[in-house]
Amino acid sequence: MGSVSLKIGDGTARFKRATLCSSAVNILMLFSVITTNLFALYAFTFSPKQHLDNPFHHPHRNISLISQHVSLIIKEIDSSQRKLAQMEKELLGYDTLDLSRPNLAPELKLFLQHHQLPLGKDSRTGITEMVASVGHSCEKSADLLSQYMSYKVSGPCPDDWSLAQKLILKGCEPLPRRRCFAKTVPKPGLTSLPVSLWKPVSDKIVTWSGLGCKNFNCLNSKKLSRDCVGCFNLTNGYETQKYVKARSKNDFVMDDVLALGSGGIRIGFDIGGGSGNFAARMAERNVTVITNTLNVDAPHSEFIAARGLFPLFLSLDHRFPFYDNVFDLVHATSGLDVEGRPEKLEFLMFDLDRILRAGGLFWLDNCYCSDDEKKRALTRLIERFGYKKLKWVVGEKTDAAGSGKPQVYLSAVLQKPVRI
Repeated sequence: MGSVSLKIGDGTARFKRATLCSSAVNILMLFSVITTNLFALYAFTFSPKQHLDNPFHHPHRNISLISQHVSLIIKEIDSSQRKLAQMEKELLGYDTLDLSRPNLAPELKLFLQHHQLPLGKDSRTGITEMVASVGHSCEKSADLLSQYMSYKVSGPCPDDWSLAQKLILKGCEPLPRRRCFAKTVPKPGLTSLPVSLWKPVSDKIVTWSGLGCKNFNCLNSKKLSRDCVGCFNLTNGYETQKYVKARSKNDFVMDDVLALGSGGIRIGFDIGGGSGNFAARMAERNVTVITNTLNVDAPHSEFIAARGLFPLFLSLDHRFPFYDNVFDLVHATSGLDVEGRPEKLEFLMFDLDRILRAGGLFWLDNCYCSDDEKKRALTRLIERFGYKKLKWVVGEKTDAAGSGKPQVYLSAVLQKPVRI
């Protein structure tokens, strides 16, 4: 079973599975409790021999002796607690970012320093200082983080967005803020909605640094992911028909799904939205959609923004920065296929459930299942939430890589219940 160690106030946290070392901590704590109890028993039962032989001994001397023993016991307990706390931090792998280490960027040290509130303690929250927020895994990537924070204050920021994304993918999220000016790219030719939704985006208005392709023709000739094959082509190909015309039983038509929401779909959240075509089709139907994306192998964020849509540059490991029960619709494609332990998918699903309102729709769109066991595991996980199955289709598609091996996909539209 996993163990969690948190430290509130410095924006850091560590998560590690329990090990034999953590069991050693429990054994040591048990030994400490037994030892202190023996000390206490000894203190309250001990009486010097001379006092027993002397019928005129003074009771207050015994009391004084007991007090001394109790003081020693308290000191021993306090020392043991400090040692145990330090051992637990070391065994669980928890530590804060060491600001005293050499070659650490001065800007990083300045950002991470605690700053006292100018008017003292806040009466509502009890907070006494401002603490910078930084990802829990930044300590593991301290050299890269220091490189990211090495810049000229009030000068131009280095062209290092790919370094920032690398840190994010390593768990260093959120990144510290910087006091420099980001590189600006002229964006001529931008048009207003709704024309901008399907107008081809110019190669010149996006940043190509750190990417293999340097134009959209190159991107459209590659399979970037299961959900992005030619997805930057807004004039030809299947992207112009996606969500409007179904190619298989796993493809749901958008208007049919919206009808299941009884007209109550106004705002949505799209995970793994590629180039933003889902958000574009929703915008045509007066539904505002935020697209969660990273610039993996392509300028997804800039492309989506150029279409007049809302990109959110955030990894799936980050807690979604939205309040509870605010979205009418959550749409997820194969981007939901997170690698690693099942617990990782559980954390993601619970956070999606948190931001979806009661009665809202969860649209699982062609979610790739590598085998039947994974399909069953995903099905069991979904059923734990008690959603109403409005649509549920399991189908097979031929492997696009040319192996001819059929692949299993799950598509579903689920309605979140009202929980009391």
